Amino acid sequence: MWTTPTPTPISNPYLYFDHISNHILINQILLGGNIEMKICFKLHNDNMNNHIHNDSNESSSSTSVAPVLRPHTGGDVRWEAINSVISRDGEIGLSHFRLLKRIGYGDIGSVYLVELRGTNAYFAMKVMDKASLASRNKLLRAQTEREILGLLDHPFLPTLYSYFETDKFYCLVMEFCGGGNLHTLRQKQPNKHFTEEATRFFTSQVLLALEYLHMLGIVYRDLKPENVLVRDEGHIMLSDFDLSLRCSVNPTLVKSTPGQGGNNIGANGSGMVEDDNVVHTSSSQTSNFFPRILPSKKNRKTKSDFGFLVGGQLPEFMAEPTNVRSMSFVGTHEYLAPEIIRGEGHGSAVDWWTFGVFLYELLHGTTPFKGQGNRATLFNVVGQPLRFPESPQVSHMARDLMKGLLVKEPHKRIAYRRGATEIKQHPFFEGVNWALVRSAHPPHVPEPIDFSQFASKDNPAGGPQSSEKKVTENNKSSSTDPCYANFEYF
Repeated sequence: MWTTPTPTPISNPYLYFDHISNHILINQILLGGNIEMKICFKLHNDNMNNHIHNDSNESSSSTSVAPVLRPHTGGDVRWEAINSVISRDGEIGLSHFRLLKRIGYGDIGSVYLVELRGTNAYFAMKVMDKASLASRNKLLRAQTEREILGLLDHPFLPTLYSYFETDKFYCLVMEFCGGGNLHTLRQKQPNKHFTEEATRFFTSQVLLALEYLHMLGIVYRDLKPENVLVRDEGHIMLSDFDLSLRCSVNPTLVKSTPGQGGNNIGANGSGMVEDDNVVHTSSSQTSNFFPRILPSKKNRKTKSDFGFLVGGQLPEFMAEPTNVRSMSFVGTHEYLAPEIIRGEGHGSAVDWWTFGVFLYELLHGTTPFKGQGNRATLFNVVGQPLRFPESPQVSHMARDLMKGLLVKEPHKRIAYRRGATEIKQHPFFEGVNWALVRSAHPPHVPEPIDFSQFASKDNPAGGPQSSEKKVTENNKSSSTDPCYANFEYF
């Protein structure tokens, strides 16, 4: 019988090194919840070729995703509904769902509000037409999104409840967010921009989501208000991962310097880490997260048991995929990073550029480099300096953070080396309790959706066929819609 070896503490109460499995283990409080996780970074090179993605093949082959309970969604009635259907019928498919309303569409598919028949459980289902994907060489993008969704277990990222396919369609069954997206919510604000307090709330949660993605070796590449959904309780969820890039990542434990502690940037203002500060680093290998429930509190050691404080400073854990390089030209015009436009190749720093544009838009109601047209916008991104309008007024701390993020040379950009850790320490986020972000009071709580408006217009005998017909018709209409603003070149 297998036994679990006792990990060895490595100068941090939340970090352990398991000499037998060659893992770094992180005890992470799940953002205000009562569950804690042990996250394992696999530092060895198992099946490396099946995990690293490049421009020619940014996805690996995998089988259909089976429903796996995520620790942070324990007690979710939607899991119970999905599992009850699978237990009864052995599988789940399009015939088990009632399509209620199309709620969005994009370059590779449409998203529907659906009800799992006989359960009163509602989901968002992304439906992608196989023939359309194949004809436009988008199959790998759809597969990459499915694989990424299957990895995620985070309060500000979507849960994949099930995946299946029919003769015509690929279908992803995900969490439904009833509050719309931040773009729509911003348009409803006075003067069409958020207050600094509301902006801090939303961006802190987006930052934690990006940090988690980077730890998994995922570069998001598509941050914008339209892709930040608002849950029923007012917290956010990132969506759309079909432009994301999977890559290798180097987990690193770094000694804090006095200039990096607290809510300050590095002592020299650059936020860069000197080589002699690195106390543990792996070679360039992939990382996988394996959630495990921690032992009971009575068996855990306290901070004082480890003697990890040296000079009053905590070590910092970083897992920023700084070595990734992609030549793909993907994104939305106003959010594109300069290195993408210049065709120089890009890495994870593009997410910190888009985070800066995102912050700017929430505070000012517009993006910083928007031109009269797409060509003018791209020219401004590359050639024009960052400017701030006279109104609305924002704090010096907010401007300073935006200036650090919207640096045109990626290696000089804040968070280029230290990732989200450096942004968290910026004075703009002073006072944010990062362990309890999910417990913060949202600035906006959406009105609950009245699902009774969808009460049964269903024909049980013709439901599955009518659902597939409806999907086919909607996909045809969206493919010719001129309003879709995203673009992609390879």
